[in-house]
Amino acid sequence: MATAPTSSSLNKSFDVLIIGSGAAGLTCALHLPDHLQVAVVSKGELAGGSTLYAQGGISAVLDQGDSLASHIADTLAAGDGLCCAKAVEFAVTEGPEAVRWLINQGVPFTSADNSQSQGLHLTREGGHSHRRVIHAEDRTGKAVETTLEALTRAASNIHVFEHHLAIDLIVDDNDIDNKCLGAWLLDRQSGVVTTVAANATVLACGGANMVYRYSSNPHSSTGDGIAMAWRAGCRIANMEFMQFHPTCLYHPSARGFLLTEAIRGEGGKLLLSNGQRFMDAYHPQAELAPRDIVARAIDAEMKKAGDEHIWLDISHRDADFIRSHFPGVYERCMELGLDMTKEPLPVVPAAHYTCGGVLTDLQGRTDLPQLYAIGETASTGLHGANRMASNSLLECIVYGRASAQDISRRPQQPLTQALPQWDDSRVTEEDEAVVVSHNWHELRKLMWDYVGIVRSNNRLERAQNRLALLHKEIEEYYASYHVSPDFIELRNLMQVADLIVKSATLRKESRGLHYNRDYPHKRDGARATVLTPPNSASYDNSPSW
Repeated sequence: MATAPTSSSLNKSFDVLIIGSGAAGLTCALHLPDHLQVAVVSKGELAGGSTLYAQGGISAVLDQGDSLASHIADTLAAGDGLCCAKAVEFAVTEGPEAVRWLINQGVPFTSADNSQSQGLHLTREGGHSHRRVIHAEDRTGKAVETTLEALTRAASNIHVFEHHLAIDLIVDDNDIDNKCLGAWLLDRQSGVVTTVAANATVLACGGANMVYRYSSNPHSSTGDGIAMAWRAGCRIANMEFMQFHPTCLYHPSARGFLLTEAIRGEGGKLLLSNGQRFMDAYHPQAELAPRDIVARAIDAEMKKAGDEHIWLDISHRDADFIRSHFPGVYERCMELGLDMTKEPLPVVPAAHYTCGGVLTDLQGRTDLPQLYAIGETASTGLHGANRMASNSLLECIVYGRASAQDISRRPQQPLTQALPQWDDSRVTEEDEAVVVSHNWHELRKLMWDYVGIVRSNNRLERAQNRLALLHKEIEEYYASYHVSPDFIELRNLMQVADLIVKSATLRKESRGLHYNRDYPHKRDGARATVLTPPNSASYDNSPSW
């Protein structure tokens, strides 16, 4: 938590403050009753977060041949022993209703002439034993996000703050139980800081995947919610489990462009430079194995051959089928001179999803009263040691609604308490941009080299030693100088990097997404890694689920 300064800034108050404007945040906002005044904060444009770029779809039991029990079993298997059974059952059971809500809001999902699946086209992705992934062609995230964006802008009780970045949460340290009172927001364009008071604050800030050199995420995925919650005294769980998507396009003009897993679900094959398939040697499901296995297999084959990438080939399918099922991928590849109907595409793994996060219960409540965390920011227990494909948007919609319902049930207190104001008298050093840029690149390369897909004790120790120096340097800078948007994001990335390394060091085994060469085997019994900040209350060091 930041030191509370005393100089003046703007002041606003709302019943609910939602930091983040992806599927989770907007779902929460739209489920809140009209009499509540809601603020939705976005770091850029309202629809500019990770949801917009999600290609695959939303997993839910919509086919008569499928079952809730099967979806639950598949999710538990993908989570490799670390899922919370209650969280999985809750998300899967609520899934069909969540999808129906999206349909009723006007999300244009791809249809099919099949009464068994309620007229919706379902695809299959890695880890799923049935076709249960509803999608809008290969632009599902865009369809969901733009639909919810339009509804949000039309809602009279929702106030949108675009191009605003949360600096830190405001915590009442004088209250015997502590509680979250709101947050300080920095206007990225004007530099003005606003102190926002709220009866409930919701962190829906997305994940922390920009902590790595290669990521499929937009630049906004800097772990802001996780870092702020940690500084405010909340426990953080399972940060060692960072999911690397196996197939990002390897092209200098399209860094981070994701090739949807549905390509492999529809028959796409992974090939070596000599045209040979290799996934059969790693898993019975071959290309449809869980993402961690596919990513490690690709990483191993690239290192074995000394190649910069491998290949993803679906050119054996009919060209019209490819163009109709993957229009977004096809169009982008054609812009780059790559025709996926005729040739394989070069791909590499990239950091894609943060499976850990702020520890919450089934309503999104954190350890700190009046503070919620939902979506990729949260560790609900749904994903465990590995997220199954297309369970992420499911989690956003289900837990976005659950948190809104819980907030709606809480009595709304008058916002009369005077909040500490932000000190805007700090000076800006001329070399600030140089310092931020240098540390940003050093941090991401360090994490990629030492705390990436394959880890070791020696690599983790090296990472921890260097991070300690960088962390000290950044905190000293933060205490003395003006905070810019880039610096705030760097500070948050540094915090989540430290949490990832600490979590990875504590896990003396290889499980799910975490693979340590010094502990290649899985231990008997599975236990979550829970980190407790020094300024927290006295918690039992185990998940609240």
